[in-house]
Amino acid sequence: MTAPAVRRRGEVLEAAIFDAVWAELAETGYSGLTIGAVADRARTSKAVLYRRWQGRAELVIAALLHQAPSVDEVPDTGSLRSDLLELLRSILRGPGAANLDALWGLLADAARDPELREQVSSIAAGQTREGPLVAIVERGIRRGEVDPERLTQRRLRLPLDLLRGELMLYGTVADGVIEEILDEVFLPLVRPASM
Repeated sequence: MTAPAVRRRGEVLEAAIFDAVWAELAETGYSGLTIGAVADRARTSKAVLYRRWQGRAELVIAALLHQAPSVDEVPDTGSLRSDLLELLRSILRGPGAANLDALWGLLADAARDPELREQVSSIAAGQTREGPLVAIVERGIRRGEVDPERLTQRRLRLPLDLLRGELMLYGTVADGVIEEILDEVFLPLVRPASM
């Protein structure tokens, strides 16, 4: 028997919904996730979910974005390399990284749906225009650790793209791999020539 709905609003309601998404994904996987099951687990109605999201893919995207580090949570250790290490580690600690089935399912849906594919691409691009990575790199520029002339959009995307690629291909990312992404690829491409 389903528990009765509880009247909540705003962030409290969204947190309950996203917690329900992660619980459902852990229990049934992406292919088994339904709006109805999430609504039941969050003790709300399907109508509440459908007012915010069109379907499963949009709901999972929202849950991923909700758990992603925000600009307000950007580490400031005083060093570009250390800040980036902390950011990439925090991404891997999130539930999205732990639930590869959700990521694969979302990508499979996006491969079949051009509108969803555009939405996923737009979110990824947005992370490299205004996300926490950008805030860290901007601090690095102010400290003289990054040469803005060497910083292209493709280079700025590299740490997140490589982290996603490792995670999707191998299912895990060891700390040494994060260091290699930074030390062997990203930092040499963006540091001033004199460093």
